[in-house]
Amino acid sequence: MPPKIVVICGPTASGKTRLAVELALARGGEVVSADSMQIYRTMDIGTAKPTPEEMRGVAHHMLDVADPEEDFSVARYVEQARTCVDDILARGKLPIVAGGTGLYIDSLVSGRDFAPFDPDSELRSQLEAEFDQKGGEEMLAQLSKIDPETAGRLHPNDAKRIIRALEVFHSTGKTISQHNLETQSIPPRYEATTLALAFERREDMWARIDARVDEMMAAGLVDEVQGLLLRGVPDKCTAMQAIGYKEMVSALRGDGDVRAAAEEIKLRSRQYAKRQLTWFGRNPAANWYRWSAQPDFMDCLHYSTEKLEENGI
Repeated sequence: MPPKIVVICGPTASGKTRLAVELALARGGEVVSADSMQIYRTMDIGTAKPTPEEMRGVAHHMLDVADPEEDFSVARYVEQARTCVDDILARGKLPIVAGGTGLYIDSLVSGRDFAPFDPDSELRSQLEAEFDQKGGEEMLAQLSKIDPETAGRLHPNDAKRIIRALEVFHSTGKTISQHNLETQSIPPRYEATTLALAFERREDMWARIDARVDEMMAAGLVDEVQGLLLRGVPDKCTAMQAIGYKEMVSALRGDGDVRAAAEEIKLRSRQYAKRQLTWFGRNPAANWYRWSAQPDFMDCLHYSTEKLEENGI
């Protein structure tokens, strides 16, 4: 049987970090972050990275493991997070994977394998240069001849995924569709009890998101983004495309209206929360706990404990 772990997921600002800490304190656990932006060092405010006070002495893993300039892939996340989870298990503690990046969570739990990836390879450089020269329509047409299934899901402007699909085929002789099909047949790496958080009323979730953005502004989000720019972190790198950073960079590079940028961050965060709910809603095994206007963490902890005990944790 696969080792048992806990997953806490849900949309942004839904209380995942707080519940993870409460559960870790109650059950002897350690937290493994599944947030695609909290991996970056010096990006603390805009990612809502937990503070030492919020961690309350609970060990947290997969925070601050990359510099903002780095291209951090899901494959790299799975490799590093798996090491953390297995170490926690080996020490007799409970791994609690908590975050809102569904692809990270699903890939870690499933044990999904990834085709070789080297962002600095000669093949990748050649494909990137060819894409710049020929454009997305031509490169997508190439992919259609090799892997029509994948090509049918992509837009000509999606350079990253088109190049990746071509790279996988030329590196392995297999299409990325075939590779994904093969990895889906692998038994899951972990048996996860999934606790999913949401709100009974969307309006309460929007209010929580708006309040969080206001807190970020008060905590110094503008200074954090300005500091990254002064350090020379490129505007176009993955980290700076995150919600909260992209909008603030645009304001700082443009008219300087950071208040308007904050309102844009609220809007983008709400839209992202909807996508997260859709993603996590596809998991039929998820145990949903829905907050009223004011979250009751003690009641949620009681509910979570019951679900863990039902699954032998």
